[in-house]
Amino acid sequence: MAIALKAAVIGTGVISREHLSFLERSRNANLVGVCDLSKISARYAAERFQAEAAYTDYRQLLAETKPDVVHVLTPPQTHSWIAKDCLESGAHVICEKPIAPTYEEFQQLWSIAQANQRYLIEDQNYRFNQPILAIEQLIAQGRLGEVEEVEIRISLAVRKMAMFADENLPNPIHKLPGGVIHDTITHMAYLVLRFLPMEFDRVRASWSNYGGGDLFKYDDLDALLISGSKHARIRFSSTTLPECFEIIVRGSKGYAQTDLFQPYVRAVLPRKVGKQLSPLANHFINGAELMRCSVRNFNRKIMQRTPYEGLHGLLDRTYTALLNGDPPPISYEDMERTSRLVEALLVEENRL
Repeated sequence: MAIALKAAVIGTGVISREHLSFLERSRNANLVGVCDLSKISARYAAERFQAEAAYTDYRQLLAETKPDVVHVLTPPQTHSWIAKDCLESGAHVICEKPIAPTYEEFQQLWSIAQANQRYLIEDQNYRFNQPILAIEQLIAQGRLGEVEEVEIRISLAVRKMAMFADENLPNPIHKLPGGVIHDTITHMAYLVLRFLPMEFDRVRASWSNYGGGDLFKYDDLDALLISGSKHARIRFSSTTLPECFEIIVRGSKGYAQTDLFQPYVRAVLPRKVGKQLSPLANHFINGAELMRCSVRNFNRKIMQRTPYEGLHGLLDRTYTALLNGDPPPISYEDMERTSRLVEALLVEENRL
């Protein structure tokens, strides 16, 4: 078994810091190269995270370093051809979301991965954040009962964010089918499917551009997914505050709630004190937990920790699996269902 896998990173934008900081510290990875169209950005990333070399041509990086794993962190429109070249060079690919702009392009990429006997892995990082794992544990223990409803809500003031609002230098994300919301919809889709892993009979989505103008295709999404008695809601708002990434999972016995931007877990469950006193017990228990979380989150602010904590967990599990010859934690089924659900939210026939 290899001691460490040779890793390379293509794209040195904001998210690359999370990938590169993991690779710098991981015993399972040896960072052989970074690549960016900006020579200065590539050189800075290589020096900052102790990569062996910096490149501006990813094909040269592939030819000279021959990496075992490549992290594709470029704009989504470029994923298909860059990932294709990486897979055909013999590297496994870890790709930022969305792995491809359309379901058809995802399937084409997967076929290439299969033909080359390589893994293609989408960054579904929030699945591995501690609050999500805690809610999954409550479900596994039967404390929520059978999951009946899931709501995922993201509130982001995207029209005031420099990375999206600059009309003179438009972000490439605006060109995706879902516009700026496409940057987050993959996260919302895979989290819905994590708690309700099923086919939805009815999908209805309302895409709106309340702020107007030509830069933003959409700044609001309200979608309802139904399968029998199971319901899910996906909600993106650019007008409501405070900014949040809220998840609520409701079951036949109780519900659990979190906000991944300000992590906590609030669980309303039947308690041992009986039906009449359970509401009071839930207030006491959740109140104490919120106090503890306020202290932890204050420390997170001071230490400048981000909501990307799950990414390091995902990457650690992925590299361990690849070294051991095991399947990675994100499967084809995970990515296929997510891509298909995003496609269903976008097609005209499902729009309100």
